Amino acid sequence: MTMMLMKTPHSFFASGLCAIILAACHDQAPTPAKTNPQREAISVKTTPVGTASWDHSVTIVGTLYPKDSATIAAEVDGLVQKTTVEFGDRVTAGQTLAVIDNSTYKADLQRELGNLARAEANLTNARQNLIRSKGLQKTGAVAASELDLATAQSAQWEAEVKAVNASVGMVELNIARSTIKAPFDGAIADRIATQGDYVKIGAPMFKVVNDKVLKFIFEVPEKHASFVKKELSITFGVDNYPGEVFSGSVYLISPQVNTATRAFNVGALVQNPDLRLKASSFARGELVLERGVPTAVVPQDSIISYAGVTKVFVIENGTAHGRIVRTGRARDGLQEILEGLKDGEQVVVSGQSKLVDGAPVAVQTGATANNPKP
Repeated sequence: MTMMLMKTPHSFFASGLCAIILAACHDQAPTPAKTNPQREAISVKTTPVGTASWDHSVTIVGTLYPKDSATIAAEVDGLVQKTTVEFGDRVTAGQTLAVIDNSTYKADLQRELGNLARAEANLTNARQNLIRSKGLQKTGAVAASELDLATAQSAQWEAEVKAVNASVGMVELNIARSTIKAPFDGAIADRIATQGDYVKIGAPMFKVVNDKVLKFIFEVPEKHASFVKKELSITFGVDNYPGEVFSGSVYLISPQVNTATRAFNVGALVQNPDLRLKASSFARGELVLERGVPTAVVPQDSIISYAGVTKVFVIENGTAHGRIVRTGRARDGLQEILEGLKDGEQVVVSGQSKLVDGAPVAVQTGATANNPKP
């Protein structure tokens, strides 16, 4: 009798699990390793860093002052009888601006002239007595003491005449000073005193400026001190003549640096014969330190500025590399490069918006920009 073996539930479960595992191992194919696809080269245009012959200059900001200015003050005490000019009037050297009452000084002059006449008469008499005394002294008719007295009296009256002459001169000077005159050609910037005012010596009456020649005072950073010399040319503009350029030349250089600004003052003379420029105007411009200095430049299209960072993309071995640069002046589509690039390096001028550091590039054939020219 054949005996049949009975499979337990555990044996059915074990055999089924093994079949599933074997089937899974048989059906599952090996997965190939993933690889990074090669980045596609970005098409760009480039140009080499060029050299332009630009003047070495520094930006200047300052004020136009009159070359000469003076506050005209009273030189005598008295009542202002009249003024002959108003602010804005043009005047010439020696022109009368005002007259101060001088009647008191004229009376003083008459008194001093009387004193002078008396002193001169006494001096004449004393000299005659001296001459007579010298003649009598030779014959022995006059004692030596009398001759000495005559000599002393003559000398005394000579001194008196000199003193009175000085008093007369002082009074005449006060009379002359009672007429206020312009010290130089210019214009009245301010009339302070007027008819009827009583002024004392030193009281300001007018302010006169010479605005046919102006001086442009500005500061230059101390790092340029060795370049600044007299006769260097400047160009500048003012707000009331937009787009117009004026010129001058350096004639004053301060011997010291301002410790707060680390700059020193420079003054340039500016001719203003047609009086178009006004004194105390604000002006800005350039001081030319050197002519025709070789300057590294790139097209302005190559410059990228973002978040306060200025850079360009430089191509090296077919790869773009971002390079931070320090820029200077911009002129005629070119940008001055102060730091960050070397002459001849290839910079991207088109297509840089797609670039990141390390990106592969393909320079378009025949699309390389021309080398920047001055």
